[in-house]
Amino acid sequence: MTARVGRKKTTIYDVAAAVDASVSTVSLVLNGDWSRYRIKEETSERILKTARELGYKVNLRARGLRLSKSGLAGMILPHYRNRFFADLAETFELGVRKRNLCPIVVSTQRDVEVELKVASTLLAQRVEFLFIAGVADPAALNRMCDEASVPCVNVDLPGTGAPSVVSDNRAGALLVTQKLIDKVRATGKSANDMLFLGGVAGEYATDNRIAGFLEALRQAGVDPRSDMVSCCGYRPENSSSAFRAYVERHGKLPSGLFISSITTFEGVVRYSVSTATALDCAVGCFDWDPFAADLPFTVAMLRQDVESMMEIAFNSLTTERQLARDILLVPPILERA
Repeated sequence: MTARVGRKKTTIYDVAAAVDASVSTVSLVLNGDWSRYRIKEETSERILKTARELGYKVNLRARGLRLSKSGLAGMILPHYRNRFFADLAETFELGVRKRNLCPIVVSTQRDVEVELKVASTLLAQRVEFLFIAGVADPAALNRMCDEASVPCVNVDLPGTGAPSVVSDNRAGALLVTQKLIDKVRATGKSANDMLFLGGVAGEYATDNRIAGFLEALRQAGVDPRSDMVSCCGYRPENSSSAFRAYVERHGKLPSGLFISSITTFEGVVRYSVSTATALDCAVGCFDWDPFAADLPFTVAMLRQDVESMMEIAFNSLTTERQLARDILLVPPILERA
């Protein structure tokens, strides 16, 4: 029953005729409602098989039908290069295994096309649920999960198509910046010379961290200037170049430096090593890694509470939370002040 070249588009009526079933039955199966209306599993399998053979495009929801439990649970994340995403992946795997499922974790390097392809593949494998971590705009992925009747949760960056579990970026940035201002003033320097480095303008996490940074400055009586924020992305080579440009432009280090992530921090360290410049300024980072304990200077670091975030994420798989689709903020933890 292979579709012929040049044949008109296969319709639901063609499928119904081929399997000798009513149009309404075929419609229910193709829309993923077979179990609700007590259509036999073998009938549903036969209809789906025939539809594929005839070239009828079965939507993701039909492909993801719960004809049998897959025993799989999926997670998408950008990469493993910092402690936060690595910890998310490990905690996810532990939580999935406790539920007697097999975890599948895939990094996508923040490539939208890769995110879509990976999500499509995981849904075709009928994962029981999907965690979407660090995706700037998860709307398309949320829609795919909805069509496949697969529960999903956005982690780290929010979306309106599913419940979202996110660190309280604004409150955390406010806390770290306040610590930096105190350190700057304790050394007799001015808080007017502080710098926020890294992140992507227009991205939820970056925008909220900048908002917390600026709020702390205003609370301290500082009128923020545009050159106090440098959104240079996350790559170390970008932050190294941006930090170098700041120092050359001002002829000195900032009095206080708020770094948006560990990968951004790596670029600052590269600059310091390559120029033999000691980071003689107050430093804070909205990220955490144990290597900071070996640095020759103190860093105020925020550790995102992965354990709490993942516990809330797993709890968000319930029907009620899936329908609520709210944003749940988790306070980060100040590791070093």
